[in-house]
Amino acid sequence: MQALRNTLYIILQLILTPIWAFLICITFWMPPKARNELCATYTRTFIWLAKHLCRINYVITGWENLPQKPYVVLSKHSSTWETLALESWFTPGSFVAKKELLWVPFFGWGFALSSPINIDRKAGIRAMDQMIEQGKERLQKRGFTIIVFPEGTRIPVGTKGRYKTGGVRIAMGCNVPIVPVAHNAGYCWPRHPWKKFPGTITLSILPPIATTGRASAELNDEVERVIENEVARLGDARVVRKS
Repeated sequence: MQALRNTLYIILQLILTPIWAFLICITFWMPPKARNELCATYTRTFIWLAKHLCRINYVITGWENLPQKPYVVLSKHSSTWETLALESWFTPGSFVAKKELLWVPFFGWGFALSSPINIDRKAGIRAMDQMIEQGKERLQKRGFTIIVFPEGTRIPVGTKGRYKTGGVRIAMGCNVPIVPVAHNAGYCWPRHPWKKFPGTITLSILPPIATTGRASAELNDEVERVIENEVARLGDARVVRKS
């Protein structure tokens, strides 16, 4: 039965993604915030479908930890779910992503109009300066939140990737705090697109970390520690906890 639910979810993705991408592309003339909100309606739809079709419920804790904007979110990355969730609840939000994603048919075209910060790997040492420059424009001029996955790619649940310093350096360069985010989505929605398991995901918004006067390596280590400790505390999202 779960396999059928998962298959229906993927079929809906294949049908609705090109339609949404087309709608987003024809709104290129709209202000960035309006385009970003339209992208968020897409992600909210698929969070809703995951909940009601695949039985992947969720709770969000720590809203009180959010500082007044601007800030940079650094999140654990083990699933597609948190990508959808962060776009849904931190809108307007600007993801830091590799430039190649913009050329993915349908998804990438719509993503390009959501105002991401693009990583140009060919730029070498200039890449970080470009990211900070784009970050300041998103934070200060557009009022966006910047969202970074410091591990760079989805990491299998129960493991840890190397936390890169790019997100920390953007926050330092823009002189804004970091909001660490932990979750256990990878248990319910692992990397394999056909595998989704019922459960209740917890997305935990942790207290902000100030960046002023800090060394990037020290700050990066602190972000990694608080996120990974919270991930370990949350445990398996597929387990039904007793009240």
